[in-house]
Amino acid sequence: MLMSTKKTPLYEEHKKLGGKVVDFAGFYLPVDYEGLQQEHEAVRNNVGLFDVSHMGEFTVKGKDALKFINYVCTNDYTKCADGQIQYSLLLHEDGGMVDDLLVYKNNDEDFLMVPNAANTEKDFKHISKYVDKFDVELKNISDSVAEIAIQGPKAEELLQRLVEFDLSKIEYYHFVKDIKYKEYDVLISRTGYTGEDGFEVYATAEAIVDLWNELLEKGKDLGVKPCGLGCRDTLRFEAAMPLYGNELADEVSPLEVGLKFAVKMDKDDFVGKAKTQEKVDAGIDKKLIGIEMQSKRIARQGAEVQKDGKTIGKVTTGYLSPTFGVCLANAFVDKSAVALGDEVDVIIRNKPTKATVVKRKFLDRK
Repeated sequence: MLMSTKKTPLYEEHKKLGGKVVDFAGFYLPVDYEGLQQEHEAVRNNVGLFDVSHMGEFTVKGKDALKFINYVCTNDYTKCADGQIQYSLLLHEDGGMVDDLLVYKNNDEDFLMVPNAANTEKDFKHISKYVDKFDVELKNISDSVAEIAIQGPKAEELLQRLVEFDLSKIEYYHFVKDIKYKEYDVLISRTGYTGEDGFEVYATAEAIVDLWNELLEKGKDLGVKPCGLGCRDTLRFEAAMPLYGNELADEVSPLEVGLKFAVKMDKDDFVGKAKTQEKVDAGIDKKLIGIEMQSKRIARQGAEVQKDGKTIGKVTTGYLSPTFGVCLANAFVDKSAVALGDEVDVIIRNKPTKATVVKRKFLDRK
């Protein structure tokens, strides 16, 4: 049975604002409004708003909630404080990645998991396999939660105009529940997918529509812009944030993507630990690198990367960087094939195009 494309609570607002709406991960969402470059620059220099209501949300509650989260996720939540968020991964038994996600800890018996929109059903099915081992209640509440992201150096100044709670008290990767916005109670976290400071707000559909419109109205003097999927990808790419389907996949180990920091091998057993330990012991076969093209030709996903005429890997993401004005890319390559500063060829339209291996984190933000 074919699933119909869903509309987020902000669908009508996107249309009113002239958003170019497409089907993404089963939702109608805007690719852009004014243009990728303008929206990208708004987030880097001022503040931008994103509709991220398509993201998934699962609640995990019960006396074994902490044990369950620690078993299905790679990070160690025994070291996570109440009100803190940790980035983590879900692994298959063979060590490949089901998805990456954020986990919000209310307390040892109450967690919120936020997976990628495209993987929501897949992730829920995956972790549901392990529920019977624990005294927990797992619920998929995605359809009842709306979410927007306010991102950029002026994000705090803008959002603070709408709430009394002192947002400076929310540290990076922390959150506060039941913050008052008008008559609504909202959850605000200091998180994002852009490489800039910012917040993500979770609330009811009605609250999110009100908040979205008021942020656009109250932020005019700050240069606020509504932003689409296009710049969301270029922003996260420049900040070395991986995307499932590009840098992350079922057959890819987190060790190959530089995500070892989120895989705590010293904690008790977790799904995929045994195979990941084998990978640790044997060493990885491939690695994710950064590439800077020596021309204005863009290296698109899937393009071959060659060294001395031999294929050593493939591009995962590539763009003409809106921030730096040069063509950059990520690529999976054979581990020992290249080092920083080496010259490689990227095959674009059947022709080798010169490029240089560089650090993958193109954007340097403190």
